[in-house]
Amino acid sequence: MQLLKIIKHSDLFSEYHSENEAVKIRTAARAVVFDRDNNIALLAVTTHNFHKLPGGGVEEGENLSQALAREVLEEIGCQIAVTGEVGKIIEHRDEWDFRQESYCYLAELVGEKGEPSFTEKELKEGFQIRWFPLDEAIALLKKDEPDNYEGKFIKARDLAFLEEVKNALGI
Repeated sequence: MQLLKIIKHSDLFSEYHSENEAVKIRTAARAVVFDRDNNIALLAVTTHNFHKLPGGGVEEGENLSQALAREVLEEIGCQIAVTGEVGKIIEHRDEWDFRQESYCYLAELVGEKGEPSFTEKELKEGFQIRWFPLDEAIALLKKDEPDNYEGKFIKARDLAFLEEVKNALGI
């Protein structure tokens, strides 16, 4: 999969933070999911003022495809069919001695929209599913103002994924 971007702590924050050699690495799968009306799913993280693509970490014993199907079903309550690759983004979250490698895919909704099964943490953070045309989703992410460390990385990552999708689809 094509590497689209590396997002470093220093890209988002002015203060220096040295990299620790004992960095935790997390692999994640995400999707730009289109419905029949050509809208894409975004999760609003209302308590922290940003939106994100559905997806999450690969658990032990899973491959990327299995993790993607599980995460999308949990977060937006939908089955999907993967239709292509978007790319990979690496995030160096130095403040947490953490590196995340996110693999993003294009997908379409299979069947009907369902209900998510949010975790307690996601409910506490005010997660809500919202569907937008691609251009509106990009504009929304550009206007988001995350109030936490994680949200700033998510905004940069998912905005890069959405802009790559727009370019690839020639929209």
